[in-house]
Amino acid sequence: MAVRNDAAVDNSDSAHADSNTVTAKGDAKSKGIAILEGLLGRESAPVIPLRERHDRVLPEEKPDSRPKWLKKLAIRHTIIAASFLGLVALPATLASLYMAFIAADQYHSTASFAVRSIEGGVSGDILGMFTQASGGSTVSDSYILIDYILSERMAADADRRFKLEEVYATRGLDFFYGIGSDLPIEDKFAYWRDMVKVNFDHASGIMQVTVKAFEPKQAQEIAQFIVDQSDGLVNSLSLSARNDVLRAAQDEVLAGEARLSKARAGLRDYRDKSQEISPAEGAKLAVQLIGGLEGELTKLNADLATAKSQMSEDTPRIRVLKTRIESLEQQLAVERQRLGAGERATASDDPGAPDVAGRIAEFEQLETEREFAERAYTAALGSLEKARIDANNRQRYLALFIEPTLSQMAQYPTRLLNALLITLGLLFAWGIGVMSYYNIRDRA
Repeated sequence: MAVRNDAAVDNSDSAHADSNTVTAKGDAKSKGIAILEGLLGRESAPVIPLRERHDRVLPEEKPDSRPKWLKKLAIRHTIIAASFLGLVALPATLASLYMAFIAADQYHSTASFAVRSIEGGVSGDILGMFTQASGGSTVSDSYILIDYILSERMAADADRRFKLEEVYATRGLDFFYGIGSDLPIEDKFAYWRDMVKVNFDHASGIMQVTVKAFEPKQAQEIAQFIVDQSDGLVNSLSLSARNDVLRAAQDEVLAGEARLSKARAGLRDYRDKSQEISPAEGAKLAVQLIGGLEGELTKLNADLATAKSQMSEDTPRIRVLKTRIESLEQQLAVERQRLGAGERATASDDPGAPDVAGRIAEFEQLETEREFAERAYTAALGSLEKARIDANNRQRYLALFIEPTLSQMAQYPTRLLNALLITLGLLFAWGIGVMSYYNIRDRA
């Protein structure tokens, strides 16, 4: 206890000492100011006391009636929050409500088929027939078919058949997925590409067509119409390709036939004019005849020589022999002239008549032309038959293995997914706008 009392006394003594020290410093300061004013000659000048900082009078502030959480937000924060509500929250809510209560149900019908060719033989099993790798020609035909299904011509044909404005008319308040009336074909074509989707697998060549409609039966009918039109197009392409392959071969056959007919006609005219089947056969007979005449002439000359050795020149026998020899010589000269081995005919004969050699040359030329025309015609017929076989093997056909289906439950529109995508898209666009604002603000 004595120690605590001594400590309290020491504390009070130290406090009095501090107050005395402060008083002494204030007196010294006032004395210093008075001495400074006396040195400056301004002893009579009034001393203006300096106001302390705590004596400053501040204007009265108006009370702020905003909530505490709002007082912490700046104006830009309020604008950003309002933009989020107006550009993201409200449109997303409206879109979700539209998808949930206004958007009409849509049904789809699916058909699967492939363009196939019978070239290369038939597969051993049914599965291989549809899954075998297709050639480049069938792939190109498949792409042609895809373009045809999604073409304006197909949309126009479907419109004439089903009246797209009636099939896809607006259901209730669903003006987004429905189609209007009195639209040009371009707008119908754009809507057709939204309702019809085609997926093509390049590896297997299988094509899947999906058609959407507000009624399942209508979707199935439109899908069946697309399959029928596609089958007609494939058959038309196949027939056109077959005709293109056969056309050249048929033209060759026609040309060969005309050439053969001309050669045969020329040979027939020659035979009518020469009155002989073959000049070669006539030449053989002429050679045989000339040989016989020469043999008889030789015999007569021998008889004449024998008769001259036994008789005089004026005897009737010798005169007869000489007459016969002269006749044979004249006949032999004529036959040799016809064969072409003697001199040209006299002026009394026909100068334009060809000899046997000329006739044989003309006949051989006509016969060669006929034989060549026959061979060309035969080759053309073989090419035509081969082209016909190739054309038959290259025929295309539409292999339909999934008939158009009939839906029992609506698959479209995907309401939850669409609402989510719209919300994410609006949020993404709003976020980009806010970040752009802060980026410009920081750089300004």
